[in-house]
Amino acid sequence: MSSSPDLAPLLAAIAQRIGAQHVLTDTADTAAYLREERGLYDGRTPAVLRPGSTEEVAFIVAECAKAGAPLVPQGGNTGLVGGQMPFGELVLSLARLDRIRNVDPIDLTMTVEAGCILDTVHKAAEEVDCLFPLHIASQGSCRIGGNLATNAGGTAVLRYGNARELVLGLEVVLADGRVWNGLRRLRKNNAGYDLKQLFLGTEGTLGIITAAVLKLFPRPVQRSTAFLAVPDPESALALLHRLRSLAGDALTTFELMAEFGIQTVLKHMPGTSRPLGEVYDWYVLAEFSSPTRTFELGPLMEEGLGAAFEAGELLDAVIATSEAQANALWRLREDMSEAQKHEGGSIKHDVSVPVSRVPEFLARALPAVEAELPGLRPCPFGHVGDGNIHFNVSQPVGMDKAAFIDMWEHFNRIVHDIVVDMDGSIAAEHGIGKLKHEELAHYADPVSLDLMRRLKAALDPLNLLNPGKVI
Repeated sequence: MSSSPDLAPLLAAIAQRIGAQHVLTDTADTAAYLREERGLYDGRTPAVLRPGSTEEVAFIVAECAKAGAPLVPQGGNTGLVGGQMPFGELVLSLARLDRIRNVDPIDLTMTVEAGCILDTVHKAAEEVDCLFPLHIASQGSCRIGGNLATNAGGTAVLRYGNARELVLGLEVVLADGRVWNGLRRLRKNNAGYDLKQLFLGTEGTLGIITAAVLKLFPRPVQRSTAFLAVPDPESALALLHRLRSLAGDALTTFELMAEFGIQTVLKHMPGTSRPLGEVYDWYVLAEFSSPTRTFELGPLMEEGLGAAFEAGELLDAVIATSEAQANALWRLREDMSEAQKHEGGSIKHDVSVPVSRVPEFLARALPAVEAELPGLRPCPFGHVGDGNIHFNVSQPVGMDKAAFIDMWEHFNRIVHDIVVDMDGSIAAEHGIGKLKHEELAHYADPVSLDLMRRLKAALDPLNLLNPGKVI
């Protein structure tokens, strides 16, 4: 679709309803909506539409359905697989739907609109002494609607689960402009199909999330954060089992990192420092947290690490003694994606395997990619506690970046073949979007693909919602 006279009546009708200032057509105004995080795609659109309410979203969708005009919903434009990118379609920005409608610390719920920035949700929960536990690197700019549409994960999945597990109800604009109001705060509801699951994690292809009822949790009053050196991923897995057996749900985070990733952070991110006196091949960031003071987490962490030293699962450790020190340890993990940008081209793999098979995956994938290109620098890191590894590979020093990025599909096939052979997933938490559209078609079970296509045809028969994404 391109900017043409037949769009003029549609855009005029939308401008009359939502205000001409919220229908952006000038290149200077739309540019920010057409750039994506990794620079893999150049978006194009005849207009960016910025409604300010669910009713306005419904009006736009209904009018676009009548005109046969496709829409790409967009939140904070922080997606990593191109799912938010338009390729000629209209952009429906949800940024103005940014109100928190209700916070109830008794129900432990918060009702928010899709355009709320994730950090704003965190702060609103903290104001009533509660926690919303979805934490990801882009939380200062990503928006909750996009988080739910992609079923975001993050660093606390081990304890609290993915985004879909943090939702009680949804409000969704359907492809014909009708609004499904499923904003219920119920913890138990078996009255028919759980319709919200049709829209969580489906990247705006079946409906547009405009609001959600989120689960809150008691706010932790203590935490114990440790940065650990382990001999190898097998030892990390043994340590995970030990700490979880000792602390149960108090083990909130367990992140694995390779030395190359730590090097990039220390080299490129000001204010970071190496927390251990020596250099090791593998590290773990582990954290206990609790909303009670029934038992002290510090001594519990020391007990677990002491036993791990004796068992040979641990080489070195530092336990944070202050909030500032804990935050400094967290920076080594949270800044890793940003730091990699300074090392040239990076080919990404957001994959998952059963937790027990993470060491096996690394033992197979690392030599496989290193053998393919001399000088390649793998950078595996991630949420080993839930089996999700970000298996990124940085270009050899001195290699042309464009030439390396041209090998994206080649390396994807090497890594994804291993993942699928291990009963894993080629899309752990970032989604399918545009980037993995063909990969899903290549790897997915035919019955699964058929069911997904049937759902798409039933809920969006004209293929107007985020066409060309997922399936």
